[in-house]
Amino acid sequence: MEVSRIRALRGPNLWSRHTAIEAIVRCITLETDLVSLSDFETRLRARFPEIGTLQPIGGDHNIPMAHALEVAALELQAHAGCPVTFSRTTQTIEPGVYQVVIEYSEEAVGRAALEYALQLCLAAANDTPFDAQQVLGELRNLDEDIRLGPSTGAIVNAAIKRGIPYRRMTMGSMVQFGWGSKQRRILAAETDTTSAVSEAIAQDKDLTKKLLNAAGVPVPFGRPVANAEDAWTAAREIGSAVAVKPQFGNQGKGVAVNLETREQVIAAYHAAAKISSPVMVERYITGHDFRMLVVGKTLVAAARRDPPHVFGDGVHNIRELVETVNSDSRRGEGHATSLSKIRLDEIALATLTKQGYNADSIPAVGAFVALRNNANLSTGGTATDVTDDVHPELAARAIDAAQMIGLDICGVDVLCNSVHLPLEEQGGGIVEVNAAPGLRMHLAPSFGKPRDVGAAVINMMFANGEDGRIPVVAVAGTNGKTTTVRLTAHLLTHHGLRVGMTNSDGVYIGQQRIDTGDCSGPKSARNVLAHPEVDAAVLETARGGVLREGLAFDRCNVAIVTNIGIGDHLGLNYINTTEELAVVKRVIVENVAPHGVAVLNAADPAVVKMAGACPGSVTFFAQDRQNPVISTHCARGLRVIFTENEHIVAREGEFEQRIALADIPLTRNGSIAFQIDNAMSAIGAAWGLGLPWDIIKLGLTDFVNDAQTAPGRFNVFDYRGATLIADYGHNPDAILALVAAVDRMPAQRRHVVISGAGDRRDEDIRQQTEILGDAFDDVVLYQDQCQRGRADGEVLALLRDGLANASRAHQISEINGEFNAIDLALSRVQPGDVCLILIDQVEEALAHIAKRIGEQ
Repeated sequence: MEVSRIRALRGPNLWSRHTAIEAIVRCITLETDLVSLSDFETRLRARFPEIGTLQPIGGDHNIPMAHALEVAALELQAHAGCPVTFSRTTQTIEPGVYQVVIEYSEEAVGRAALEYALQLCLAAANDTPFDAQQVLGELRNLDEDIRLGPSTGAIVNAAIKRGIPYRRMTMGSMVQFGWGSKQRRILAAETDTTSAVSEAIAQDKDLTKKLLNAAGVPVPFGRPVANAEDAWTAAREIGSAVAVKPQFGNQGKGVAVNLETREQVIAAYHAAAKISSPVMVERYITGHDFRMLVVGKTLVAAARRDPPHVFGDGVHNIRELVETVNSDSRRGEGHATSLSKIRLDEIALATLTKQGYNADSIPAVGAFVALRNNANLSTGGTATDVTDDVHPELAARAIDAAQMIGLDICGVDVLCNSVHLPLEEQGGGIVEVNAAPGLRMHLAPSFGKPRDVGAAVINMMFANGEDGRIPVVAVAGTNGKTTTVRLTAHLLTHHGLRVGMTNSDGVYIGQQRIDTGDCSGPKSARNVLAHPEVDAAVLETARGGVLREGLAFDRCNVAIVTNIGIGDHLGLNYINTTEELAVVKRVIVENVAPHGVAVLNAADPAVVKMAGACPGSVTFFAQDRQNPVISTHCARGLRVIFTENEHIVAREGEFEQRIALADIPLTRNGSIAFQIDNAMSAIGAAWGLGLPWDIIKLGLTDFVNDAQTAPGRFNVFDYRGATLIADYGHNPDAILALVAAVDRMPAQRRHVVISGAGDRRDEDIRQQTEILGDAFDDVVLYQDQCQRGRADGEVLALLRDGLANASRAHQISEINGEFNAIDLALSRVQPGDVCLILIDQVEEALAHIAKRIGEQ
């Protein structure tokens, strides 16, 4: 069994809405049915007993090894703690070749699980060892290393519950919520409005104390010190037990409290100085350690933090007791788990010494042994929720502290005996204010009620009813996509929106092109959705990108499917029929928002079938008012768009809007049928987004379809009295549409310049010239710059074959080079002729044509 062409489908895709790994798996004859492999399944289950049931697939009801690979890869992830449920194995038309799809929650874990599953299957086939428990441990560790931590994860989960889209921007905790101009960003528990100045203040404990004191917030007396002796001097100035901490630090690193002797203070100074210098010495406030979480201007959670500790059992020493506590599955090395492991470091050993212990001491039964005096979770402490017990005046002091420092998300550390009383009544105080506070203690406290603090953060960032989304229009189909995208973007621009657009020419933000080439895939779409100056996105969504990576968005407001053409990339990526191609194009329809709309071509039966997959409503369009789909939809009072009496008519129930074709220059007074279709689909999108009709009409009136605004899309030029048409048509359906348009243009003689894309099927290449040979008098064939895997001259031979039975073409020429072919055709045209130039290098060819026109 061989695994090849592994892809990560990072958005909704051909198979499901889940992120997934897709692999091509080739099985030898024996592996196509596990029944022929004696004891394979028995050996498989002996190595991995948790594996699920294997089911026959395909018409022959065999169980191929590829299916065992699929089930193993899914179950390995699931038993490693990943929330995955979907997988599938599908047989291709090639014997023994299968497409295997496995859901993943983290891409690296999904890829690793597939590799381990392959090792498992081969081990079962060859009767060799496989350590499933070790593999599961490695997958768990990998997942823990790369998945979002609990704080960031809680915020992301809260966004998901509100329908707010998100995108992880780095392998760390940087996350984008929403799209375009409505997006927000976080870095763990910091937002894009968290001030860098405020964060710097919070890191400076001395400055923080001064500001809080100025605001009337109780803080412990103390000062920064320059050396160990100065620390002892400061402790004597205070005259009671002290706390020693780095002036710049976080997570309780280097903090020691309740220090009374010179030796304790000096030792604590040296430990703190390793973290940062200078070091703070301040009055130690007795009582419990509380963390107050302030989000915006609200106290949303509070927890009592207890220092890391163990209880003696009279048998085990302290080192062994710590190991036992650390074996709790809730404890980990970093912040991925709800609790952190206790560390037996220098501070812990000093704390033990103060109690008369060392790491090898055996405490009496029930003896409480503290490993630290500070209670940070990051050093192994525990937390008890006390949110409902906090006195209103104490809560107000915590909010005052956060506001004084200027933090929108703030962890306020309070030392006091009880949260039931104001700080002033019990001699308590605020000892630290923290930016980017950890949320673990509130999400999963050791004791007490968990608090959904992630939701509090999201609710602060996005007002009630907001979801961070901008209008997204996705356009798929065989022909007309780019023009439809450009026209739809133009209409939205007239509505005052800043539009981001992707198509086969590039990426555009407003009128500025920020990327060139074919940008109709998910990478370009993600770039548009990440741009902060985009109010609406119109995205050409090509077949290749959907197959390669899935969609760049979880759902769209409008999905347009223009048509499903014959011979469009068939035979590639195991898409061999028009029906299979329609399934790929249907993906955008399946992911329309429930309140969104699919705009579908009622004249194309393959497109009409997609209506049943749309979660939202459907608008059908077709030029024929008598089209049965249009008639039925109209009779139901639903939205339809059709042509009648030289007008485009939009109708829903009793509502009707009419737009004269003469007022839509794109259609050339209604003479170009495929441009009428493009106009109707764009109208359907604008209607679906609620644009005013006067805006729609104005946009249709002033949309210019020239080489600058829509390069390669039926660009018309005058050359010495002849009409030139440059178009990127590259499949039989596009050729038919172009021929129909040219047929309506008067001409003395008709010329055409054509090549063929080498990645099309032989019959599709031949069919193009079969069509053209019956419609044009003069045919110039040229060899494309890139043959796309074809041998030199192979495409020209196929084009020549298509002209063998031409009824009209009397002059057929062959030449190398696109520009040479254009020049040859231009040398032959006479006034009154029409010349169709099917260009390949769009911008270069248009520039060449413009140059020749300038020379006339």
